This record gives sequence, structure tokens and C-alpha cells, in this order.
Amino acid sequence: MTVPVTLSEWKPAPFDVQGESVFAIGDVHGCADELAGLLQSIAGLARETEGRRRLIYLGDMINRGPDSIRVLDLWARTEEAHGVDHVDRLLGNHEIMMMLSVIGGPFAHKAETMWLSKRMGGHVLLDQMANRAGRAVAHADQALLAETLGDTVVHRLQGMRSHVRLGNTLFVHGGLDPHADPDEFLTRPWTLFTEARWAWINHGFLDWKGRFGGTLVVHGHTPPDKHRAISGLDDPHLFEGDRLGLDGGSARTGIVTAAEIQDGRYRLLKAGTPFETPIPSEG
Repeated sequence: MTVPVTLSEWKPAPFDVQGESVFAIGDVHGCADELAGLLQSIAGLARETEGRRRLIYLGDMINRGPDSIRVLDLWARTEEAHGVDHVDRLLGNHEIMMMLSVIGGPFAHKAETMWLSKRMGGHVLLDQMANRAGRAVAHADQALLAETLGDTVVHRLQGMRSHVRLGNTLFVHGGLDPHADPDEFLTRPWTLFTEARWAWINHGFLDWKGRFGGTLVVHGHTPPDKHRAISGLDDPHLFEGDRLGLDGGSARTGIVTAAEIQDGRYRLLKAGTPFETPIPSEG
């Protein structure tokens, strides 16, 4: 299926990404056709771009949408497949829930209950893995991931990072707590579940009216309707308050959002056809 992809005009913003062209993709949530359309457009733009080209996935690739397994297949592909020089794969809170469910430990039960809930939509991915395995599945474990997702995807999942810094720009799933030491905040292990707040924060970040010590934050995590309610911004995808949000709502809106960021400017890519009636965010 071919989906439409729109590309905005360049907009000025004080990004310093050390001369690179950075393609950052927000929450995908199983919307594989939209991700494929974005990646095709990014590959075309990358061919026209001089200098180092980087692709950053901001997390929340999985759950809710119709085909998380295909999303992960696309997400795990090499730099050469997308015409870039480097790929960074960041953890979102949805990957954290799944991985904690799989590896066990003190947060496993709570993480699995949350992950498989209707609100989080992990049951859609678990059902897809069960279909691929050809049997009923009640829980995900490391063997099931290896069997249904493949070794390459599992290897990529195990290698995800919390954040990437380039120049004055921080790429992270959720955001920053302006009251916390940023280095301590960003290095909290994802195995601490919700205490790894870089993957979960929205209140306290999006409604902060100050700055972040000279850091510009490119993030996902908070879909447009929830973003507006917290930040008060009409357009959550504009650079404002030293933040640029790239969660398009995906499985709730039909839109997966990305940006191309260069020194001093950015432009947006949006893939998909908006739902006539978007599904409101919960909680």
C-alpha cells in the first residue's frame, strides 16, 4: 500500500547538529505502511543531501497498530537500506514495557499487565507473534521474540539507547525534567521501568516555560491532542520552547510524523491519511 507523504517548507530554528542532516522519526505504533512511506521519502531526500546523514528512531515502534512485526523489520534494516550513514534506535516506553515483560525481574508483572492492556495495545503485537508462531501465546519470552521477530530484530532491541546528543540537540523519547540533573536523568536504566522518566515524561516537560540549559529537545511520546492539552500549543509539531515534538498520533490519527533537521532549520514529513475521527488519547 502506498501512503501519501507531505513535506513542509524549511522552518528556522537554532539547531546545531554538527553539520549533519538528521532524519528523526516519531512514534510509529505498528503503522507499517506509513513507516515504509516515510523511509522511502527519507531515502530520496538523503540522496540529495551533502554531508553526513543520520536516521534516528525516537521509540514506540510497536503496539496498537496493525503490523508491529513489519515495523520492526523495517526499523532493523541497515544504513545502506535507507541511504544514510548512521542509524540510532532509541527506546520508547512501549519497548520498555515489552522488554521488561520478556526479561523478567521485579517489574515484569506490572510491565506485562500494562503492556497487554487495551490502552497500551501490546495485546495486538502479542497476537501477531502468536499467529506467526502458529500457536496460542499468553506471555512473551525471549524464545518467542527470537522465533517470531528473528535474531536481527532481537539484537537491535537489545541495543537500543535512551538518547542521542548532537551539538546542542538532544533526541529522546519522552523529554527532559528541567528540575533534574540532565546527565543523571538520561542515564537512569530502562530496567527501572517508569523511573526511567526520559521515556515517560510529559507533564513537567511540555508545560515548562523556561529553557533546558541551552539544550534543544527533539522528542516523541505525547500525541497531538494530549500535547495541546499540556503545552497549550495549537500545533504540537512546531519548534517552540526549545522543544520539537514528533509524535503524530499514528495509530490514533493515521499520521506518522518525522523531521529533517539541519543546522539552523528543520522541515516536517507526515505520512498517512488523517482519520476522519481521531481516537482520543487515554491517560
